[in-house]
Amino acid sequence: MAAWDLSVTVEDLGPDAPPVTLSVASDLHVGGVILKLVEKTQIKRDWSDHALWWEQKQMWLLRTAWTLEKYGIHADARLHFMPQHKPVRLALPSGITLRLRACFSSPVFQTVMGICRMLISRPCLYNGMPAHFADSPEMEAIYKMLSVTQPPPAPEVIAKQYRPASVVDKAHIHGRWLDSSRCLMQQGIQENDRVWLRFKYYAFYDIDPKYDVVRLTQLYEQARWALLLEDIDCTEEEMMLFGALQYHINKVSQSEPQMLSTSAAMDDLESALQSLEVKMEGESSSASEMLENMTAPELNDYLKIFRPKRLTLKGYKQYWFKFQDTSICYFKSKEESIGEPIQQINLKGCEVAPDVNVAAQKFLIRLLIPAPEGMNEVYLRCENEQQYAQWMAACRLGSKGKTLADSSFQSEIQSIRSFLAMQKTSSGSHGNVPADESINTHSLVSPRYHKKYKPKQLTPRILDAYQNVAQLSLTDAVMRFLQIWQALPDFGLSYVVVRFKGSRKDEVLGIAPNRLIRIDLGVGDVVKTWRYNNMKQWNVNWDIQQVAIEFEGNVNIAFSCVTANCKIVHEFIGGYIFMSTRSREKSDTLNEELFHKLTGGHEAL
Repeated sequence: MAAWDLSVTVEDLGPDAPPVTLSVASDLHVGGVILKLVEKTQIKRDWSDHALWWEQKQMWLLRTAWTLEKYGIHADARLHFMPQHKPVRLALPSGITLRLRACFSSPVFQTVMGICRMLISRPCLYNGMPAHFADSPEMEAIYKMLSVTQPPPAPEVIAKQYRPASVVDKAHIHGRWLDSSRCLMQQGIQENDRVWLRFKYYAFYDIDPKYDVVRLTQLYEQARWALLLEDIDCTEEEMMLFGALQYHINKVSQSEPQMLSTSAAMDDLESALQSLEVKMEGESSSASEMLENMTAPELNDYLKIFRPKRLTLKGYKQYWFKFQDTSICYFKSKEESIGEPIQQINLKGCEVAPDVNVAAQKFLIRLLIPAPEGMNEVYLRCENEQQYAQWMAACRLGSKGKTLADSSFQSEIQSIRSFLAMQKTSSGSHGNVPADESINTHSLVSPRYHKKYKPKQLTPRILDAYQNVAQLSLTDAVMRFLQIWQALPDFGLSYVVVRFKGSRKDEVLGIAPNRLIRIDLGVGDVVKTWRYNNMKQWNVNWDIQQVAIEFEGNVNIAFSCVTANCKIVHEFIGGYIFMSTRSREKSDTLNEELFHKLTGGHEAL
């Protein structure tokens, strides 16, 4: 074969060095090109991490056995020889920026896995931390930085941060996720660029507070900033409780030792006891338990119901409600409950969300019930805390396909009650809490409340809420903060501005861990909801950037994306379906192939 000249820019020779010219033939493989380059540069070093990058095609030549002809490389190709791992500045949810080396040649999914393995891995614990952080005092300091919550930020720091003013603003931010099938280099990320590491999917797999200190800390930081920057809405009472928890977490994290030395034997013993507890819970064999299962508790009461429909002014109506198996049915009155109900609502697979304001004595249960054309919304209004705790617990069990005979019913009621107790403000009784003048209230709440209240008005309210959480350990306080965050109505929503097929206006698509939501941009109302478990198939037409989804009951939707590439939507849907397949019983290892199958599209192949 005829020889021809190939020019390659070698990064290690410096930015001003001319390209190295090699005499090659088309049947020379990529490995041979690299060998010739190394010989010609005459630099003695480890070249194992280096590879060739083809500038015009925006691709790495990683198949070293492939020939230049097979890759389609001619004399006009602009090739660069450089390391595959390069430094990036990684901004963590806590606001800390780490400088570390990341892989620029693997799909982003693998690069993120590599980074997380380094920061958030679960190997054998040494002095309460992953072993590789125990190598040096510097590494230990990094671990402390990752695993200890940051102090509340100064109000002026919060005020300077960007706050999305609308759902469209949020959609523009959510359109900036990197494509997990392609590498950093293909997406224009350069050496020393600043990239954000954030939790993308709000379905958190297998969190163990004992081993996942870093993960929990960073999750808490992401939730805290989402609240402080008004990225997620909450009521005033909830904000005071979030403020109190932040205050408490900061106080305890300064005094509680972070790294408790635990021997491996104790760890093993603890996990063995834990699995034994789980087994014993699962095997209900005692006579009293069997009897309890045969006579399931009943729940009957007067509740008020409201079905929100657009432009309706009708309020709540009172009916006699009965909870049976995993369904709710209601009647005009107690006397008529022997006959046919007005309606029976099957709770299995429905969404249950709280809408509570203890101070205003508002106890609502929001039910989203699956239907072929989307989701039907129903609100149940309870009279008091006791009634709410029982019915909320029942609805939660029903949605999981469990009856009131389930052993977790009473503990569910108990956890709802303690959750309500935390929201109670015992006005005037914060006398037993030291009057803490150093409490910087504007560091604990979002800017909306900086304008609305002076610090001296906020202090008693936050200290009131603090009384209810002051006894919690650091881990319990962080877990409680995350539980309340996860219970907010807007939790876990990512937004994309889309244009539905046949529509003349832009709308917003909200993507949640278990459903898609169609939102009217003008009024901000939820128009339709579709659940993933009713989805038969979805596909993407990459040429016209359109996503088409088919649901059960012959429901078909299609839309094009305005604020993001439709690959982002494809990844969200596929990623959440992937998350729903994960369980401890199957395996602890990640099925990477399945993730790419569900999220990749043809571009990943």
